[in-house]
Parts: sequence; structure tokens; C-alpha cells
Amino acid sequence: MTEMRLLQRSAQPWKPDEEQFGAVKRLIENAVQALLLDPGAGKTSISLAAFVHLKKKGVAQKALVIAPLRPCYLVWPAEVDKWQQFEHLTYTVLHGNDKELRLEDDVDLYIINPEGLNWLFGVETFTKKSGKKGVRLNLERFLKIGIDTLIVDELTKFAEIGSNRSQMMDAVIQFFQRRWGLTGSPAANGLMKLFGQIRTLDEGSTFGRFITNFRTKFFKQHPFKAFQWDIKTLEKDGFDGEKAIYEAIKPLAYRVEMKNSKTPVGIPLRVDVEMPEKAKKLYKMVEDDMFALLDFKETGKKRKDVIPITAANAGVALGKCRQIASGAVYPDKGFDVKGFTTVSGSRPYVMVHDAKMDALAERLDEMQGQPYLLGYEFQHDLDRILKRWPKTPYFTSDMAEAKKLEAKWNAGDVPLLLGHPQSIGHGLNLQQSSRHVGWFSQTWDYELYDQFIRRVMRRGNPFSKVYIDHFITLGTVDELIYQVSSIKGTKAGGQQRLFDALKVEKRRRSK
Repeated sequence: MTEMRLLQRSAQPWKPDEEQFGAVKRLIENAVQALLLDPGAGKTSISLAAFVHLKKKGVAQKALVIAPLRPCYLVWPAEVDKWQQFEHLTYTVLHGNDKELRLEDDVDLYIINPEGLNWLFGVETFTKKSGKKGVRLNLERFLKIGIDTLIVDELTKFAEIGSNRSQMMDAVIQFFQRRWGLTGSPAANGLMKLFGQIRTLDEGSTFGRFITNFRTKFFKQHPFKAFQWDIKTLEKDGFDGEKAIYEAIKPLAYRVEMKNSKTPVGIPLRVDVEMPEKAKKLYKMVEDDMFALLDFKETGKKRKDVIPITAANAGVALGKCRQIASGAVYPDKGFDVKGFTTVSGSRPYVMVHDAKMDALAERLDEMQGQPYLLGYEFQHDLDRILKRWPKTPYFTSDMAEAKKLEAKWNAGDVPLLLGHPQSIGHGLNLQQSSRHVGWFSQTWDYELYDQFIRRVMRRGNPFSKVYIDHFITLGTVDELIYQVSSIKGTKAGGQQRLFDALKVEKRRRSK
């Protein structure tokens, strides 16, 4: 048996504003609820307040909190420790080598990351007669704990239908009397993603059990693309699918707009970068290959009509274009990199240009030491930045180090901080010292984009505006990604949307 972690008394009373109080009330009154809050709106404390109220009334006993790993360690424990109303709560984090012992702790909150659920629920995979994969669960030890409340922090982690995670939740959801899902970006990458999230909470009461029915009702299949579905529109189909979806989830979903909050406004800025001619030629070669592969996919041409130069498919070619725009590229067989310098290491990469690096240097010089959070996409981005600025700190998977780094940043002691959007998209509060965020390389995933910038652009930031730099290599896919996925973009999300934009761009350039 491990020692139960009893949280120390905090001197701060939690004082919810009008919107937060309304959200607490909504959770208390509804056993099944999706809470849609912008990052920084207080979803953790809202959930804790509702749980504490229900626990005092004797209608809730224990809660399972499912959250990304960083919030498991840095957000939920910190929020409980911070406020007087939650000082009596106990918790344990079910992660690491001692999680078996921690499961024996008699606590109020059991906090676990989604990847740990297979262990908690005793999941075994098997092959069905149909050939598809299925899951079996051993719930004996889980049921002995007596958990009656489920809190899913970042509901989008359960958006994929048909995954082992989805099947697992289908099997266990019945054992939770209350199910609350929290997210700030429920449909950042398309309304189709709502189905799995809602079904995780309501077992199919809103949209049914099967996504095929959901698709047929609210979407229509693209006439030329077998795997793309577009939302039905009133103008073309006589039915407004988007409005109908929002209307259907009204009883289940509560949106906190934080009208009275002091959330700063995001101001997107472009930092345009010009590649040298040598790099442009390499980019053009890969871009032509990408367009050819896109044409092949769209028209069904025979393979002999397409001569791939650098990549096996359009997605890989797109990745190569993005890397070259950033300044380096991971070569593969058949990739022509003559005349460029190869950097050795665990994964060798080829240096293409320093245009973005030089633009970043100019930007940092303008900053004069003001804290600057910089997102990067590729490992070679991180490697090259660290070569230019060797002592620059960056986030890793080490939770203890992340907490220390978060504190230093909020104290204003870190002029440049690096982070990958997938590693710091959730759970870090970085709003106390900075009003500057930058994207060294662009991401087409709007959810990652939104969550990353909201580490800084959130309540508690002393500035009224947060400036978001986008380092854009002119004449490259960077420009289209900025249009599709930036704060001022279409917010459509998804690689297929980007491919569609690329085809339009190709036609424009050919005129």
C-alpha cells in the first residue's frame, strides 16, 4: 500500500464568476454532460466544485479522471492544492512503476492518462470471426474501487470510432453514474469528430450507436472522393446539418463563453521568409511530385502515368514540402540532395536553408529578452534551433522538469522556450509572463494549433493582446497551411482540406 497523498491547505478561496458558476450548476444537475470551455476558462476547478458538492450530498463517492499525461501530473493536483474548497480531497496518479500499489489507495480522485486505461480495465485484444479486432475486459479490480463518476479531461481523445479505446469505453461506460466530458475544441478538425465524443458520454442516446446513421443524416458523401463527407447545407440540400447537430447536443453540451473574462485577444502576424534559389529548386521538384501524386489519387490514372520522384504517396510528399519550407528534410531512398549538407545523428537530415532561422534571430533580437514561446513541428527544427541557441530550454516528457520549467517561464526568467504542440497542447499554464507566441513550422491540425497558443492566450495573462507569429516561407505549403489552420484561417482542419487547397493552388499557378 502506498501512502495516500493528502493535499495541503491552501490560502486561496475559489471564487467562480457567473459563467463558471453556471457551468458548476449544469454539471450538478446533469449526470451526463459535455463542458465546452476555452482553455484557461477553469474546467478543472469547475469539475472539482461540482464533484465536491455531490460528494457532500452523498450522491457521489469517487471519480476517475482521464486526462493527458501532463495534466495528470501538473494540472489536477495543482488545482486541488490551490483552492480551499478542495483541500479535503485526496488523489492518486495511476502512472509509473508503482501504479499497482497506488490503485489500492482509498482516495477521492483516481487520475490516469488514456494510454493507461488498457491496464486499468484489463484489456485483451482478439480477432473476431469477421477478421476485425475486438477487446475483452477484466473489470474485477476496477469495480472493487467503487468509482461512480467519470471526468474525461480532453474529450477529443475519444473521437475515433472503431479504435480499441472506443470499444473499451463502450464496455465500461455503463458503470459510471455520472459522465462529464471536458474540451475546448470539440470540432476543431471537423463535425464528424463529434460522434465518438458524444457517444462516449451518452452511449448513443443523441446520435445513435452507429456512425453510418450519423453520417447519412447530417452529411453527404463527396461525389468524387470515396472517403470524404461534407456537411449538408440548407442552400444545396434543404437541410442545415451543422445547425441540426448543434441543436441535437444542446441538452448534453454546455458552452462557457467567458463573457466577463479577461482572456487576451490573439493577434496573428506573418513573418515572411524567402528561400534561396537552390532551395527553391529542390522544393519545386518535390512539389511537382506531390501534385502529380494528388492527380493520381483524384483521377485514378494508371501508375505508369505518374513518375514519383521522392515519395510513395501525396501525404509523404506533403511532409517533405513542409520540411523543406522549414529549412531541412529527412531524406529517403531516391531523394536527390546533391549539393546540400547532411547532418549526422540518430536520424540524419539534410540542411536546405537557414532563412527561417535567420528570421527567428531577427525576431528574438526585436524581443530584447521578452518571453517567447516557440512551437516547432519536426525534430530537426529543434536540433537546428538548439545548435543556434544551445542553452534554450524545451519541454520533454519529464513531468517534474516540466513543472519547474513552467514556474521559471511564468516568473519571466526564460526568454525563449521551445515546445512541440503535441507535447504541450494540454495542461500547461504559461500565461503569466508573456504575450508572444511563435510558430517556426506550421501545423495543419487546428486543434493542436488552438491548444498550443492557448497555453499563453488565456485568462490570467496580464496583457490584453497576445501576438502570434507565423514564420511563412513564401511560395510554399506554409502559406496554405496558414490559411487553413491559423487563428484567422478556415478552421476546417484535416489533411484532406489541405490537399483540396493545394489542388486549387496548383490550378491557379498553372494559369
